[in-house]
Amino acid sequence: MFPLVLPRKLWLLLPMLWCCQTSLAELKVRVRLEDGQITEESLQADSDRDCIYLEFRKADGTFITYLADFKQEVKIFRILILGELERGQSQFQGLCFITQLQSNEIIPSESMAKLRQKNPHTVRQAEEMRGTESLQMEVAVNFTKGIQLSSHLHNICSEAKEAIYTRQEDVRAWLKKGVDGSMFEILPQSNSLPVLHPCKLCSQDWKPCICSYRLSLEWIPCSLKYCKNRDSSGKTTSYKCGIRSCQKGYSFHFYVPQKQLCLWDEET
Repeated sequence: MFPLVLPRKLWLLLPMLWCCQTSLAELKVRVRLEDGQITEESLQADSDRDCIYLEFRKADGTFITYLADFKQEVKIFRILILGELERGQSQFQGLCFITQLQSNEIIPSESMAKLRQKNPHTVRQAEEMRGTESLQMEVAVNFTKGIQLSSHLHNICSEAKEAIYTRQEDVRAWLKKGVDGSMFEILPQSNSLPVLHPCKLCSQDWKPCICSYRLSLEWIPCSLKYCKNRDSSGKTTSYKCGIRSCQKGYSFHFYVPQKQLCLWDEET
């Protein structure tokens, strides 16, 4: 159970980290990944900058970061994948995916900062399974100009400067808000290039193809729970008394100029 606690008791319940002169409240949760391995999620709430970070490492060394930026209403996924040096790859490969943040995806940063955990060694399982969402990432985002979408992008995506992707529907929404359209570049699509196949079906490492990457967030605090109380006058009131946890999968599909940049797709 993850009840909410009063702010004045927060310093007794959670370790405090300092990053960029901002105080972060951190919660660690043990979860079981899709491959059966157990890992530890680190969830950090920054109520001053109104954002939440979720990070974990997979058994193969891949490092996943999820950022919910409530101020600018976007979410960013960063994936750092260990490279295959024997096949000419660098030490690691970075990917960033950025899309709009929906209101019911994760609890507010202020509420996240007030969470405490009982039985920290327990392996947690989400209460609600939200399935896997397929996202066609047809647009590349310019790293230098991308700060307009989120002030966190330069920090989160610095290892993936040439591999930041989003969707056309997100671009249309951002253009209506007045962002600079020159930061976006429409990428080749399989329906426009008949020879453009999924990377896992491509036989040559140097040919362009459509890459896929799938990840799963096994435990996220997706909504608040409310309990009822009766006051001295007999009136019933509601108050925040905990959170509901969810599991959510994402399958990203995006263009790469050569299969060499998508070698993991051979295994799926």
